[in-house]
Amino acid sequence: MWPGLVQTAKEGGVDVIESYVFWNGHELSPGKYNFEGRYDLVKFVKIVQQAGMYMILRIGPFVAAEWNFGGVPVWLHYVPGTVFRTDNEPFKHYMQNFTTFIVNLMKQEKLFAPQGGPIILAQVENEYGYYEKFYGDGAKRYVTWAAKMADSQNIGVPWIMCQQYDAPDLVISTCNGFYCDQFTPNSPNKPKMWTENWPGWFKTFGARDPHRPVEDVAFSVARFFQKGGSVQNYYMYHGGTNFGRTSGGPFITTSYDYEAPIDEYGLPRLPKWGHLKELHRAIKLSEHALLKSEPATLSLGPSLEADVYDDGSGVCAAFLANLDEKTDKNVVFRNVSYLLPAWSVSILPDCRNVVFNTAKVGSQASLVEMVPEELQPSVTSPSKGLKGLKWDIFVENAGIWGVADFTRNGFVDHINTTKDTTDYLWYTTSIIIGENEEFLKKASRPVLLIESKGHALHAFVNQKLQGSASGNGSYSPFKFKKPISLKAGTNEIALLSMTVGLQNAGGLYEWVGAGLTSVKIEGLSNGTMDLSMSKWTYKIGLQGEHLGIYKPDGLNGVKWVSTSEPPINQPLTWYKVVVDPPSGDEPVGLDMIHMGKGLAWLNGEEIGRYWPIKSSTHEKCVDECDYRGKFFPDKCLTGCGEPSQRWYHVPRSWFKPSGNILVIFEEKGGDPTKITFSKRKTSSLCSHVAEDFPMVEQESVSKVGSGKSAAAHLKCPKNTLISNVKFASFGNPTGRCGSYSKGDCHDPNTISAVEKVCLGKSECAVELTEENFDRGLCPGTTKKLAIEAVCS
Repeated sequence: MWPGLVQTAKEGGVDVIESYVFWNGHELSPGKYNFEGRYDLVKFVKIVQQAGMYMILRIGPFVAAEWNFGGVPVWLHYVPGTVFRTDNEPFKHYMQNFTTFIVNLMKQEKLFAPQGGPIILAQVENEYGYYEKFYGDGAKRYVTWAAKMADSQNIGVPWIMCQQYDAPDLVISTCNGFYCDQFTPNSPNKPKMWTENWPGWFKTFGARDPHRPVEDVAFSVARFFQKGGSVQNYYMYHGGTNFGRTSGGPFITTSYDYEAPIDEYGLPRLPKWGHLKELHRAIKLSEHALLKSEPATLSLGPSLEADVYDDGSGVCAAFLANLDEKTDKNVVFRNVSYLLPAWSVSILPDCRNVVFNTAKVGSQASLVEMVPEELQPSVTSPSKGLKGLKWDIFVENAGIWGVADFTRNGFVDHINTTKDTTDYLWYTTSIIIGENEEFLKKASRPVLLIESKGHALHAFVNQKLQGSASGNGSYSPFKFKKPISLKAGTNEIALLSMTVGLQNAGGLYEWVGAGLTSVKIEGLSNGTMDLSMSKWTYKIGLQGEHLGIYKPDGLNGVKWVSTSEPPINQPLTWYKVVVDPPSGDEPVGLDMIHMGKGLAWLNGEEIGRYWPIKSSTHEKCVDECDYRGKFFPDKCLTGCGEPSQRWYHVPRSWFKPSGNILVIFEEKGGDPTKITFSKRKTSSLCSHVAEDFPMVEQESVSKVGSGKSAAAHLKCPKNTLISNVKFASFGNPTGRCGSYSKGDCHDPNTISAVEKVCLGKSECAVELTEENFDRGLCPGTTKKLAIEAVCS
């Protein structure tokens, strides 16, 4: 997918691709490196170079990134005496080794700018300024060492440190945040750079969907360049997918869509992608003035300001800002009156004509749907039962399989035991219940009480699932309290503890543990039985994982049972089915709404953790986001009572023409017959523009102000044409894409005017002119045109 993603970014007006380097993906054990497949760093940088773009390489090698363990290898935590990210010899030794290895690899391939390569900046460390206070005197020494170590690599381009307020002179301190216009680097010799502008936000399992409106993203970028900014990067412009067990948090979803301008599946997110493309064009029209002069600030009234770049030779660009969060305002600048919507910036590349306003979104919007397609049995496989699909089933034992790993009195830390080789750790014990227990005579049941540091748990008694519990993205520890079924005699208690990605940031984060801290049973004749210091027997991981039964070469490691009717709501079950790819070429997501929690693979490739857990219905969600005013992650949330993640991206390149092996491990129970592949399709395109919208089509500043009227632009996905105009109204239509409605002012000829220009075309521009519409309608109002069309 890389070439297409890079190309879509370039089409969006991006010049530079920024990427982290994931240490734990590359150095699997000390000195053993991996640059295969998705970890082929050289290939990635060369694809950026071939697209004629630059690259910012964020080596770190601590990166945070909502990535497992912040990108640092788990093995390093177990090198004796190691403390991450401070003046600590083992940590510095391995950090320097890795950084040097990556730098040498880039030099070898001539990828730094002085060698003719695309890399123009490199980053060492990451947001350390937030956490310095946890590390005492060692922090300052570590920062100084990291800067010197980086500088000594002699890469010929500057090194940066983000969110590092005391960055040494050898490196440039940069800003991360929703707004960085007020940021000042820690030396006048350093340019003003913004390494992470967050155009959306990440998501955790069980939480609501955060949204950042594009009007606010554009506002933040325009403000940054208005105030003398030099480099601005979107984190993320494309977030993609945390395949396998790469997501961190804990509790970060497998999707890392981030509501970015290019969505998880590689499609432009509209109107975000398009509006930012127009912003980029407006900024580039002002390029000469921005480079040749310093901004001079003028106050235009309360909450109103202009910044003017004027080199004195007639080259002039201006940014006009209305910082009021509620009120649109008229301003006079250089004897011309301009209307500035609340919380917006207008860009005037010639100090006269507005080519872009951050709050006026004229670029097309789209409605995107996940269209389900039932799993199709593969024609080349014996997978065709009489009723369609043939499923193979393997059920894990609830508790110890094979030989126990060890036994001890009391609990061990989950992460120190698994060392993250798996999400799973079994804690098992047994208790004897006397025949005279009161609860056996009555209909009451004893209650199992468990406390855990995190992250999730399924409790089994005598091989039967009694219930589940988990923490969440805000707080990992949790308590479990459920009545359980016990019998007279020996009862086996098996508790499956799980991690959901490891901690990825914070002071001394590598010491945060997981797993059980207390187990009690209430409601017995002798009161409460405390099992916390009993004899517990442990087993790391699952039998199916251990045998690799999700890999093509490990499929025969167990005896599968074949059936055309797979068991439903059965815990600890592996399902295998051979299927054809979905039709067409659209991106694909695996719909897991009817499953519980687990892991999925296609042809041995890790799709990742699935968990369609729903967010609470008691929390607050909105129907529409107000872009005005400062953004924060909880400002605009949707999806109350909905699964945090229903669909799981399966790249098209993972499918073979037939005979695809889909393997699912289900922890607690679901209905595999309802699993579908869904195709990501654009169902409608929309445009909603007003007469006073600026037009940004000019390619050079000399053509600005050529007096073109506003226009509604529509462009179909590749190989499709506009086949139907579902809605069109010129006047005062209201609503948004998918739910427009006519106002009391409407030109009845709108549909035919739009059809004339657009039907049968792959793209069209409908100008708001007398020729197309009755401009005399509803005098004294600013008229709008709204269109919804279908491409096929």
